[in-house]
Amino acid sequence: MQSLFSRVASAARRRWLGVLATSVVFLASTAAAAQTASPPADASIRPYQVHISDTVLKDLRQRVQATRWPDKETVADQTQGVQLAKIQDLVRYWSTDYDWRKVEARLNALPMYTTTIDGVEIQFIHVKSKNPHALPLLITHGWPGSVLEIVDSIGPLTNPTAFGGKANDAFDVIIPSMPGYGFSDRPQTTGWDPDHIARAWDVLMKRLGYRRYVSQGGDWGSVVADAMARQAPSGLLGIHVNMPATVPPEVAKAMAAGEPAPAGLSTDEKSAYESLGTFFKKNGAYGAMMATRPQTLGYGLSDSPAGLAAWMYDKFAQWTYSGGDPEKSLTKDQMLDDITLYWVTNSAVSSARLYWENNNNNFNAADQKTDQIKLPVAVTVFPGEIYRAPRSWTERAYSNLVYFHQVDKGGHFAAWEQPKLFAEEMRAAFRPLR
Repeated sequence: MQSLFSRVASAARRRWLGVLATSVVFLASTAAAAQTASPPADASIRPYQVHISDTVLKDLRQRVQATRWPDKETVADQTQGVQLAKIQDLVRYWSTDYDWRKVEARLNALPMYTTTIDGVEIQFIHVKSKNPHALPLLITHGWPGSVLEIVDSIGPLTNPTAFGGKANDAFDVIIPSMPGYGFSDRPQTTGWDPDHIARAWDVLMKRLGYRRYVSQGGDWGSVVADAMARQAPSGLLGIHVNMPATVPPEVAKAMAAGEPAPAGLSTDEKSAYESLGTFFKKNGAYGAMMATRPQTLGYGLSDSPAGLAAWMYDKFAQWTYSGGDPEKSLTKDQMLDDITLYWVTNSAVSSARLYWENNNNNFNAADQKTDQIKLPVAVTVFPGEIYRAPRSWTERAYSNLVYFHQVDKGGHFAAWEQPKLFAEEMRAAFRPLR
């Protein structure tokens, strides 16, 4: 018969062995989980510099010089597209006198960085004002633009006293390249629509340490800014757009049906209706192609620099405040800086996919769900914009419109064409939100 001591010792051993077995199983499962778990996301901010190889630039020059040109247009105006003499003049300059290294040096003189958000490397410019109370301003470019649109506005925004402004109007400026554009990664999966970009931009701003900021955009940048305002992340104080989504539902319906302007429109509203009607009837085919066949389109744009130049120059001609002669608003070098950026990053297709991801009418208030925006909204209307948004439509679209101003210079590429005026508008628009 077992002694009491023996029975107690035996029970203790069994309990100890049970605890040991449980511990072994726990440690084994923990080790297995550690082997299968994804590594933590890299949230680091890394310095960035641009350097395109001589090989890429040599290949570009050779392709430009080997361009096979189409016949001259059979009309005396731009109704068939970019005129042969115009694009030949630009491309000839591209192959002989243009110097990409100048813009490269200019970009590298700015503080540039990259960071990874949702698996995509995002490149951005981040210039801090010397004013410790500067308001952080996130600016999103559009198509066929890039961060180069905004560069000339950085000085007036960060150092307003040097450009006729007041010290307390200073901004810190953050200018990211959208996914698929410029030196940001080209997404390898679908889903990078304006809503996704908007969420990523808030991640970027929080990662930079900002807890209060404002957002601005033109073209696709306006769509992203609207999306940010709908999402209303903590710390976003308000937005400014220079291509607002203001067309009312009943007006959009009439426009889609190709009907004449509805009765009862004011002079400004009728002018906006007619401008948009002309845009969609005569100039909107580029968007339809990128929204439905970006891949097919890309085979030509990724292989022919002259083709890419013509595709983009067409929009410079139509959307600048220049009467169809973009050299009145932008220099050859400015246009070629942007065109070359698209070429050396091979981003013709990846940038066009944003149209495929978001095949909405970006001018329509209903499509952009502006009724869901409760944050303060500021709008500047530039005379050369695709359409001049009437105040009446704008007030109806944005219930919390805190600033509306019509200026007398500049077009769709507002900051590019009028950098000083653009900065002045940012100061006025966001002054009440500081």
